[in-house]
Amino acid sequence: MDLFADESDHGAPLAWRMRPRTLADYVGQKALVGPGRPLARMVETGVVRSMILWGPPGSGKTTLAEILAAESGAELEHLSAVMAGVKEIRAAVERARARQAHGQATLLFLDEIHRLNKSQQDALLPHVESGLLTLIGATTENPSFEVNSALLSRARVHVLTSLGEAELGEVLRRALADEARGLGARRLRVDDEVLALLARAAAGDARRALGLLETACDFAEPDGEGGEVVRREALVDVLGHQASAFDKQGDHYYDLLSAIHKSVRSSRPDAALLYIARFVQGGGDPLDVVRRLAAIASEDVGNADPRALPLVMAAWDAYLRLGDHEGQRAIAHAAIHLAVAPKSNAIDQAWKRAQAFVASQPRLEVPGYLRNAPTKLMESLGHGHGYRYAHHEPHAYPAGSSHDCWPEETPRERFYRPTEQGQEKRYGQLMAWREQLDSEADEGGGA
Repeated sequence: MDLFADESDHGAPLAWRMRPRTLADYVGQKALVGPGRPLARMVETGVVRSMILWGPPGSGKTTLAEILAAESGAELEHLSAVMAGVKEIRAAVERARARQAHGQATLLFLDEIHRLNKSQQDALLPHVESGLLTLIGATTENPSFEVNSALLSRARVHVLTSLGEAELGEVLRRALADEARGLGARRLRVDDEVLALLARAAAGDARRALGLLETACDFAEPDGEGGEVVRREALVDVLGHQASAFDKQGDHYYDLLSAIHKSVRSSRPDAALLYIARFVQGGGDPLDVVRRLAAIASEDVGNADPRALPLVMAAWDAYLRLGDHEGQRAIAHAAIHLAVAPKSNAIDQAWKRAQAFVASQPRLEVPGYLRNAPTKLMESLGHGHGYRYAHHEPHAYPAGSSHDCWPEETPRERFYRPTEQGQEKRYGQLMAWREQLDSEADEGGGA
């Protein structure tokens, strides 16, 4: 099956025509396709191993499968788990057997592999195990939850990431320059500002970026020099509200993130939701919001509500699992929780104090009793001598200043200073109680 056969057909969508044919043409995923990396080595050796490509839409999973098949001389069977059942899998197996008899290998590209049920996965397993089929599964979902362990153990998981705006810009420029498969014959002029807006609106999806570019070029105007120009104003018809959401320098983009942060810090859930909605509707990546919320959870809530950070990370995971539409509610859920939670910046301040202190103490060394002693020599040097195992101590706390884990000959400093807010008040009480135990142990001559 020649999946590149129709790429010269200018009636096909631009994203179809511009798919890379070799790894040299491939943009992004340098951890996989860069020199000496796993997929690059497969191309060099011509030996492709079963794998699962896990990544967001438009990150290049299908293209990688096509390139691997072409470079290795294997025939590519392309099935979608949404449409294929056991019958289709068995038919692919029979075709693979016929090719094997003639010395040709078969790569089975299984799109949306996470949608295969148990019986379908069981039907596939023995043929992957025997090597009749080299499996390349593609999924947007975590395969460790969606693919059975037997199949997963026979395929290495490679994680793909969304393309960055710079990478998407490169994809768009190639399409504009390519006369054979792209838009080069039209002599289009598209300013960097316009390309940046298109790249941002594509949200990491190369296929979407090329689709937006193709649509934008429908609004190109003659430039008076025999070519055409795509003006920024044309993007209003292509992107709608996204075109005017963020200015060239990105000030509004970061202003909205700042407004989200400060609204949550000020315990104003409605204002936080307002700016989050504006940010997303303006073409901002919802993951940028959840990243900011993760920072807020430690910086502004901290131990006043220790549930805050796990809740944000759960919302992040939910967004990746549910997709954009449903996942946005999980982000809103986390934002509301952070906004109404008690606030403390004690963790943020403690970390800054610790960093400043360490910078002022270049000769800081670990006390001998905290060092490991894996060899007799290190034990003879006193490593680990005097260490008290907390779980063998009363209250699971080795009381006394002689075991405060602080570097010797280094001035004491209190970095973490709990506030009276929320759960952190309890943390402060526990620390005060342990200080009392230290004082009692020191007065009694130490432990």
